[in-house]
Amino acid sequence: MNTTTGREYGALRDSGGVHVWQGTTDGPPPVAGLQLLSAAERAVMRRRPRADGLRYAGAHIAVRRVLSRYLGVAPAGIRFGTEPCPWCADPDHGRPVVVGPPTALDFNLSHAGPHWVLAVTTAGQVGVDVEDGRSGSPAGAASLVMSESELTHLNSLVDDGARQAAFLRCWTRKEAVVKAIGTGITADLKALEVRPEQAGPLVVRGSEPAGADDWLVQDLPSGRGLFVALARPAGSTGPVVLRDPRSPERPVPLPGAHSILEPFRS
Repeated sequence: MNTTTGREYGALRDSGGVHVWQGTTDGPPPVAGLQLLSAAERAVMRRRPRADGLRYAGAHIAVRRVLSRYLGVAPAGIRFGTEPCPWCADPDHGRPVVVGPPTALDFNLSHAGPHWVLAVTTAGQVGVDVEDGRSGSPAGAASLVMSESELTHLNSLVDDGARQAAFLRCWTRKEAVVKAIGTGITADLKALEVRPEQAGPLVVRGSEPAGADDWLVQDLPSGRGLFVALARPAGSTGPVVLRDPRSPERPVPLPGAHSILEPFRS
C-alpha cells in the first residue's frame, strides 16, 4: 500500500466516520474505463438496455476508482463478491463486499438515472440510497411500503410536492437500512418506521430477525432534486464527510443540512 493511499484509509479508520462520494455518468464510458470492469460487470452491462447499461458501467468504474484510493491496488485489481442474505442465506442477493484485497472497508452504492452515490467506511456496515425525484409515486406505492403512522403523515399533507417529498424521504431511508442489513427489498418495508415528519438523524430499528439492530439514519444534502439517505450502526459518532471525485483532496465535513456536494461526471 502506498503512502498516499495509506493515509486515506487510515484517516477514515481513525475517524470512525463515513465518506460519501457522489457523481453522475454522462454518455458512454471510455474504452480504458470499461477495461477496469470484471467480466461479470461487463456481462451485466450488456444484459441491460443500452442507456441503463452504460450508466451501470459508469457508476461501477467510478466505484473502482474511488475504492482504489483506500485499498492501495489498481482499480482493475479489486475483486467483489456478496455476503449471504441474512434473512434467507441466499448468496446471490446479499450485500456486495470487497473480497480482494482483504480489507475491513465496507461500501454501498446506489444510483438513480445518471446519478450515483457511494458510501465508504471501516466502522461497520453502511447503506445508502438515492432517488431522483421522478421515480416513485405515493399513489402507486405508498400503501405497499409505508407503515400506518407513515401513511397517516403522508395523507395529512395537502400539497402534492410535499407528499412526494415525504414518500421519497421514507423510501430512501428504508432502502438505506435494508441495504445496510443486506436483505434488500425482500425485507418488509412496512415494518420499518422511519418517521418522515422528523428531519433526523434518527434511530431506526431493523425489522428482520437477522438484522434487528438499531440503525442511525440521516438524509444527506445533494441538490438537483435528489433524495439521499445514509444508514449506519446506531451509536456511530464519526463524521459524515462529503467527497467529490473531481477534487478528492478537499473533503467537506457535513455540519448540517446545508452542505451541497456538486456532482462528479465520469
